[in-house]
Amino acid sequence: MKSVWEKVKRPLEFLLWAGVLGLVFFRLGPQVTAAVGVGGGEDQLSVAPFKTLGGDELGESDLRGKVVLINAWATWCRPCVIEMPSFQRVYDDYKDRGFLVLGVSRDRGDPSQVSEFLERKGITYPVALGRDVDFGGITIVNTLPTSYLIGRDGTIRHKVEGLYAGPALRLAVKRLLAEE
Repeated sequence: MKSVWEKVKRPLEFLLWAGVLGLVFFRLGPQVTAAVGVGGGEDQLSVAPFKTLGGDELGESDLRGKVVLINAWATWCRPCVIEMPSFQRVYDDYKDRGFLVLGVSRDRGDPSQVSEFLERKGITYPVALGRDVDFGGITIVNTLPTSYLIGRDGTIRHKVEGLYAGPALRLAVKRLLAEE
């Protein structure tokens, strides 16, 4: 005669694995779909003029015609800090082909602390403070980091909540840059 544990062990094991796989797909699904070009939104990015921490003024016309990664992040967010070096590498590799990374810091307080953080980390792509930008509400996020990948036509193509893996970003950027 089987014990109670032996009777429930298999169904519990199945449920546990189903939960793990569901979580993995939930987290990695948006990255995979962005990398291979499946799905994507049709909403247009709306950009009011803003200043970066470096003092540059940017607006909608500066972003049109480029593939843009808008990344909402904060200095205290560990996953944000982990993904930044890969964003920098992809930016360095593709900025001359029309790719732009735009960081939107959700930090509050003195902007010089964010600037010093970026300098220490070797981040050279433009960064603005969240309170200084208006992208039609897309940087009002509940999860950090959150990234939006924008096509050359200004369409919000993909959204990734949580850590955005560098290889997935690289594939998505290459694909979007190849679109005319």
